[in-house]
Amino acid sequence: MKYLSSRDNADFKALKALAADAREQRRQASTLLEGSHLVAAYRDKVGPPERLILSEHGAAQPEILALQATLAGTEALLLKDSLFSELSGVATPTGILALIRIPSPRESSPGAGSCVLLDALQDAGNVGSILRTAAAAGIGDLFLGPGCAGAWTPRVLRAAQGAHFDLRIREHADLGKLIAEFPGCTVAATAHGGDPLYLLDLSGRVAWLFGNEGCGISPQLAACARLRAAVPMAPGSESLNVAAAAAICLFEEVRQKRF
Repeated sequence: MKYLSSRDNADFKALKALAADAREQRRQASTLLEGSHLVAAYRDKVGPPERLILSEHGAAQPEILALQATLAGTEALLLKDSLFSELSGVATPTGILALIRIPSPRESSPGAGSCVLLDALQDAGNVGSILRTAAAAGIGDLFLGPGCAGAWTPRVLRAAQGAHFDLRIREHADLGKLIAEFPGCTVAATAHGGDPLYLLDLSGRVAWLFGNEGCGISPQLAACARLRAAVPMAPGSESLNVAAAAAICLFEEVRQKRF
């Protein structure tokens, strides 16, 4: 392994820029995965990463050594622990990162099943949680409109726990166009004023629309959807966290179709 001990090293500077800036990720069409779980998930579902980055501490851990052995043909860098900490997005780094290319789906329209559309969701944890739920519910396509947290940023990747590699993800999508052209049922999830979720017919293809944590779905997009759905809540409750609401909605569709 090539050993890096200086912040002036060109490889380290490039990695640090990638770790810190979503715009740099888009420019390079690359991102960093952190932790053995994500690296192994990428290996199993996509293939070997472009490069492994290990800390001195990580390179001595049996779990990481075993994972590295399964990627023997992948170039690896060994960093001083202090340098690795500057790339890591967590307080206690696990000691392994992987450089990967961000996949670009060939088609801009949804596949044959249901899909999820996100309107200006800004919290990375919420975006990652919805990706994880969508993959678990068998959704294949996910579209992020303008204003959403970057799908391939470290925090979203950690929250999604490998779900990225089961989904076709498009960012900066034209949600209005997608809703207008979707051949199935389009459903806008709303806290109030919608039809009770459990009364809707979700037996066909569904395009689910979820909105911003504070102001919800933009009125223009909400007006484009065929249906508005609300999760019944106890009197006095204002709203659900958007990731929780998305989980309830997607698995109500699963329930109707399977049972």
